[in-house]
Amino acid sequence: MQQATDAVVPENNTSEVFDQIRPRKIPNQNIVYRLRQRETHVRKPCTQFHCARQFHQNIFPNYTIVNLKKPPCFLRKFSPNGQYFIAFSADQTSLEIYKFLGSQAAGELLKNANGHMTKDDADPESHKIRNNIFDSFFHLKHTVNVAPNGEHLNRECSLFTDDGRYVIVGSAVFIPEDRHFFDIYRNNESISPNPKFMLEDYSLHIIDLETGVLCDTRKFKCDKIFLSHNQGIYLFKNILAVLSVQQQTVHIFHVTSDGSFIDVQTIGRFCYEDDALVYSSLRVEQSHPSHRQGNQYSDPTINSLKHRLLVYLYLKAHNERTPEASRQYFRYYHQFRSLRMWKMQLLDEDHLLLKYSSEAVVSLLSQDPNSLPSFFVVYNMVTTEVIAVFDNTSKKLLELFENFGDLFRNASLHTFAQFTCSSNIYARQIQERFKHTIINAKFGGHTEAVKRLLAQLPISSQSYSSSPYLDLALFSYDDKWVSAMERPKTCGDHPIRFYARDSGLLRFRIQAGGTGRSTPQQPPPRRLVAFTFHPHEPFAISVQRTNAEYVVNFHVRHPAALNHDIRSSKSGPSW
Repeated sequence: MQQATDAVVPENNTSEVFDQIRPRKIPNQNIVYRLRQRETHVRKPCTQFHCARQFHQNIFPNYTIVNLKKPPCFLRKFSPNGQYFIAFSADQTSLEIYKFLGSQAAGELLKNANGHMTKDDADPESHKIRNNIFDSFFHLKHTVNVAPNGEHLNRECSLFTDDGRYVIVGSAVFIPEDRHFFDIYRNNESISPNPKFMLEDYSLHIIDLETGVLCDTRKFKCDKIFLSHNQGIYLFKNILAVLSVQQQTVHIFHVTSDGSFIDVQTIGRFCYEDDALVYSSLRVEQSHPSHRQGNQYSDPTINSLKHRLLVYLYLKAHNERTPEASRQYFRYYHQFRSLRMWKMQLLDEDHLLLKYSSEAVVSLLSQDPNSLPSFFVVYNMVTTEVIAVFDNTSKKLLELFENFGDLFRNASLHTFAQFTCSSNIYARQIQERFKHTIINAKFGGHTEAVKRLLAQLPISSQSYSSSPYLDLALFSYDDKWVSAMERPKTCGDHPIRFYARDSGLLRFRIQAGGTGRSTPQQPPPRRLVAFTFHPHEPFAISVQRTNAEYVVNFHVRHPAALNHDIRSSKSGPSW
C-alpha cells in the first residue's frame, strides 16, 4: 500500500514533470542549409544515398492538373531510370514509347498558373494547360506494333531489364474450341479448363526502348499464364521465369544484352534437360505422335518436381522417428500428390519460391482461396533439390518474411531504398497494426493473421515503386489511399497529405481527382485511383476510374503553388 502511494505524483509537482520533458528538436528544413551541410560535412559510411534522398523533402509535387487531355492510350509506367514512359494503344495491339522531358519541362506553360490545382473549364488558362500539358512532359518516340494475329496486349503486364533498355510485355488471344485434346492435356498434371479458367495462346515480347525494335518473341500455345500484375512471369537480373499453370511447368529463359530470349531449362515433368532422354530409353515408345502424347497424359509416374516435393515431405516425417509423423504423411499423401502450382517467384538466380494449392484454387473455382490450405516450396534449380516446405500457417515463414522482406521483394535491384518491414520501422508498425487488426477482428485470431500476411507471397515482380515520396523513412502518409505497392486504391474525397518524417510538418498534398457525381436516389459510385510515380523526380500520374470513365491527373512541381501554400497557411487552410 505504501508503494502504491509513493508511485502517485503529487499534483503540485505535475507542472515540474512536464517542464522536464524536452520537446523534440526539429532539424533545420532550409534547403540552402542542407546543401551547405552536404558540402562541408562528412557523412557516416553507407548513408550517402539516404542523406541525398532527404532533399526530396524540399522538392516535391505540389500542383495538380486535373482531367488533362491525353492521347487515346492506356498509361502504364516509367522505366527504372526514368527516361522513358510506356503506354498501350487504345486497341491494345501496340506499345507506345514516350521520352520523358523532365519535371521542369512545363515551366513555361505553368508560369501564369496560380493556386494548388487547375480551375474549371471556364478559365481559359486552365483550359490551355489541360490541352497542352501532356505534350510538354512527354514526346512520342516510337510506336511498336507488337500483338499479331488478333492478340491483345495485357495492359497490366510489363517488366523492365535492370539497365532500363528493354521492356517485356505479354499478349494473349482466346483459343478456338476445336483444339485437340492432347494440346490441352500434355501431361498427367494438366488442369481441366472451366468457364473461369479459359485457355489462351500467349506471347511474350521484348522491345528495345531506344530503337523501338521488337527484338524477340516467345509463344505459349493453349496455356494459362497469369499476366495481370506480372503474377505469372518474374524477371531477376537477366533470368526470366514463366509459370505455365495449365501445364504445371516453369520455363526459364536467359535475357541477353541484345534483347533475345535463350531457353535455359523447363521445370515440371522433368527437372534436368536430359531426363526426357533417359526416361524414353527405359520405355517402349509407340510410333504415332498422338499416342506418345497420350502416354504423357495417362502416364502413371509422378512428374519430377512433384516427386521431389513428396520425397522431401517423406524424409521430414521419417527423420522425426515417430509413428505419428509417418501416419500423418501417408494420411495426407493423396492431398499432397493432387497439389498444383499456383504462383511463383525467383528469390535469386538459383532458387524459386513456388506456391502450391488444390486444383479448385488454382483453376479459380474457389471463392476464398487464401483461406484454404496451401504450401510454399523453396526449390534449387541447379541441384534440383527442394530446400524447404512451409504451409500457409507457418509462423517460421512469417518470421523470415518480416525479417528478410527485402530478399522477397528484390527491392535492391533498381534502387537502394527499402520500404519493407525488415529494414524500416515505420513499415513494421503498419504491418503490426494490420496483424493486430486481424487478430482482434471477429472470426480472426493468430492463425488467420498468419494466413492473411503470407497471402502476399510470392510477390509479383517489379510491383513496388521506388519513388522517394513513398519512402516511409522520409514521409508519413495514410497508406489506405496510396502505398509503394502499385495497385489501384480507393479514391478519397480529400487530398492525401504527406508529412516530413523528421519534423512532422506538412510538406505537400495530392488531390487524386474530382468527386464522383451522385443523386439522392443513387449512391456515389465506387472510385478507384492508380498512382504512377517517377522513380526520382517530383512527378506523379494518377488515373481515376469511376465505372467506365477514366480521369488522368498530373502532379508536378510548381514554384508558384508553393508561394500560394505559404500565403494560405498564414490565413488558414485552403483545402
